[in-house]
Amino acid sequence: MNFRRVQSFAIACGVVALTSTPKAVAATATATLAVSATVTSNCTISTTALAFGSYDPVVTHASANLDGTGTVVIACTKGAAATIGLNTGSNASGTTRRMANGTDYLTYEVYKETGRSTVWGNTGTERYDAGTAPSSAAQTFTVYGRVTGGQTSAPAGSYADTLTATVNF
Repeated sequence: MNFRRVQSFAIACGVVALTSTPKAVAATATATLAVSATVTSNCTISTTALAFGSYDPVVTHASANLDGTGTVVIACTKGAAATIGLNTGSNASGTTRRMANGTDYLTYEVYKETGRSTVWGNTGTERYDAGTAPSSAAQTFTVYGRVTGGQTSAPAGSYADTLTATVNF
């Protein structure tokens, strides 16, 4: 009888042990993770041609100017302050811009505004002040060009020049 009691007691203890196992308690710890990035100030620049079309030194442009427009497009990081410079071109004589046809030239100028009174250059205040970029969206700036009338010594032919546009930021 004693054996049965011990056996019953052992079985009862086993059942109790199986049904009343203590729950595992999970421990936690935390740490912070620093996250950072640097937004760089950057700009891109592109252009569309300033094509004057036909210059007639005999009739139409004997005394009238030939005007045309092109564009400079920049896209800068928001908040970047930019200026845009245009050099004197590949055929300049001093500060005089010239389109060439071999050894013949047709002088012209480029300006910052539609009234064509403020020359667009490549240094100091001659640069176009594009201001501070309100966003990274592209901004288009018009280049106002003028071939002065009365250039009667220019022979017939195709004249061309290449200006370099530079964005400073």
